Amino acid sequence: MIHIYKEKNRLGPTLLLLHGTGGDEKDLLPIADIIDPNANILSVRGQVLENGSNRFFRRLAMGVFDLEDLVFRTKRLKEFVDWAATHYEFDRNQVIAIGYSNGANIAGSILFHYKDALKKAMLFHPMVPIRKEMPDLSGVGVFVSAGENDSICPPEESQELYDMLSLANASVILSWQPGGHRLSMEEIVEAKVWYEKR
Repeated sequence: MIHIYKEKNRLGPTLLLLHGTGGDEKDLLPIADIIDPNANILSVRGQVLENGSNRFFRRLAMGVFDLEDLVFRTKRLKEFVDWAATHYEFDRNQVIAIGYSNGANIAGSILFHYKDALKKAMLFHPMVPIRKEMPDLSGVGVFVSAGENDSICPPEESQELYDMLSLANASVILSWQPGGHRLSMEEIVEAKVWYEKR
């Protein structure tokens, strides 16, 4: 997979950066520097192209995911992170996902499919990636940020995701933002405060 790796401290956390539709592996680097400038960075480019825009998995229509492709791409991403931890020699147990929109959805899908794949996750404007039973996520911290007027990611989707994560025993908070789908500095700062408390 096309990616960027920046080593800061092999023994410390590694931020797994997952961009939104049309982005690339450089998009979330400034956000990672705000959240934790001392963390390693593993930033990945989605392998699916939709009308020239990078994505992490296919969709059939706006808001309608290709679930077979989602499961396949989630497995490939998880296996890539496993490989990267060995290759770059960072602590696989300290991987923290930061995902926006499509990137948040595949990070959420990792949580749905793999019990110990992520230590924490910051999901900006996510939807429910797939409706299935989740593993026990006790000990996993999840920050969900959602727009009250988000036309791309309906607020009820983020609320449902929060409810499902709670039922799976994740330590999850849901932060409502007054705007739409755009990622704001206010929610990034809020995520940083949450991250530092945990």
